[in-house]
Amino acid sequence: MISLTAAEINAWVVAFFFPLARILAVLVSAPPFSNPALPVRVRLILGLAIALAIAPILPAMPAVDPASAAGLLILAQQMIIGLAMGFAVRLVLAAVDLAGTMIGLQMGLGFAVSYDPQSAGQTPVIAEFIGLLSLLVFMAINGHLMVVATLTRSFTAIPIGAPLPGPGSWWNVAAAGATVFSSGLLLALPILVTLLVTNLALAILSRAAPQLNLIVIGFPLTITLGFVALMLGLHFLGAPLQQLFEYGLESMLGNFNSLPAAAQGFPSGAARTN
Repeated sequence: MISLTAAEINAWVVAFFFPLARILAVLVSAPPFSNPALPVRVRLILGLAIALAIAPILPAMPAVDPASAAGLLILAQQMIIGLAMGFAVRLVLAAVDLAGTMIGLQMGLGFAVSYDPQSAGQTPVIAEFIGLLSLLVFMAINGHLMVVATLTRSFTAIPIGAPLPGPGSWWNVAAAGATVFSSGLLLALPILVTLLVTNLALAILSRAAPQLNLIVIGFPLTITLGFVALMLGLHFLGAPLQQLFEYGLESMLGNFNSLPAAAQGFPSGAARTN
């Protein structure tokens, strides 16, 4: 008859549930796994499968009772770390959404909105289109597999039971939010400049020929040129998006040390790419 001690049962529970907490937190917050279209049951099964696959190769777990105060504290730490890692990836797609929103507003399509299940709210159609396109690019470069691989490496870089990263690491997570504005602006800059030149030309035309009805002429012209610039710009959008995705994947772990070098050079690199 096989007999198990309480210490052995606790060791098995700790070896599985502590990594599972971090894995599920990442799957809840990191795209594309965080998409509401993905059922919760599927995410749970995926998290269980990943935990079972990587449990044998993980570093040694702390010898604590999972039901004790120390065990619950470690469980909460893993959830916080997982949410922060997923948040770093989510910021990348938020930058793309911001670029689409600015383009839509400048084109005069700010009123054209549709329901976005990702944000559970109304989103401009241009932002929805660019967001779906960027998500497809992310899947095409196996970004979802890279997220899982980075998650697996995180158990070595940030072992379970180690002290929670210091204030500097969490400041890096907050400072990474600046990429939402800088990167989004750089992605939308070529189209914004085109529309700005168009508006300046219409302003000069209104001074030269006041009898023209600029509302009838300018509105369709702005939308048409905006779509033309967007169509031409999609060909050059792949390289900046890939660089932005690389930053997001690096920042999953880099935020807990220092901002990665690729992240620090992203704005200028994106400008050169565009």
